[in-house]
Amino acid sequence: MAKSSIEWTDVTWNPTTGCTKISDGCKFCYAEIMTRRLRAMGQEKYSQGFKVIKTHEDTLLGPYTWRSPKIVFVNSMSDLFHKDVPVDFIKKVFNVMNSNPQHIFQVLTKRSERLLELNSELNWTDNIWMGVSVESEKVVNRIDCLRETEAKIKFLSLEPLIGPLAGLNLSKIDWVIVGGESGFNPRPMRYEWVSEILDQCKRENVAFFFKQWGGKNKKAAGRLLDGRTYDEMPSLELEEM
Repeated sequence: MAKSSIEWTDVTWNPTTGCTKISDGCKFCYAEIMTRRLRAMGQEKYSQGFKVIKTHEDTLLGPYTWRSPKIVFVNSMSDLFHKDVPVDFIKKVFNVMNSNPQHIFQVLTKRSERLLELNSELNWTDNIWMGVSVESEKVVNRIDCLRETEAKIKFLSLEPLIGPLAGLNLSKIDWVIVGGESGFNPRPMRYEWVSEILDQCKRENVAFFFKQWGGKNKKAAGRLLDGRTYDEMPSLELEEM
């Protein structure tokens, strides 16, 4: 577990590491950059680099030891539904989440087709929030796969938002996160793209979270939208131990 600077979660938990690029949103992958840094620092978990998908059995005990309820981003450094992650290991991760109802686990994938393929084999307890990344109109089909899963809370991460997403079908979607790309050469995010998504969320009563404008200096750009912050989330229901 590591305390996270990501605004919509408390901590990160990485039972798997490593990934491969699958769509335009992966171009400046944060996890790839962090893997290089951690490898250079001598961290064994990242010793084989980003393109090697590794499972870490030792991390599965972690959530049982945390003393207080937490909101947990699962696999910030990987994709749990990558084709190279064995089904048996995915089930082990789900078993840990099932067994720790005091925590909320946020799982995010770009591999929506494999997610749907495995949906019926997984135990979707209410504390598992399932999301898909949608950076442009090219990959809106991911939302259709998500919609068919049995996850109680379904969310979209529209980050990095690199194109307009007019008229999104938000049926059965509970939460939308929007964010611009950051880094040395970020692709721009337009105000009207964000504003249109916000208006649709308001009309359809979907929680809206605006993470950042991004840019070369994301701290300076901030996260105000029309003069205010948007930190909406689905209702949090954490069980006591």
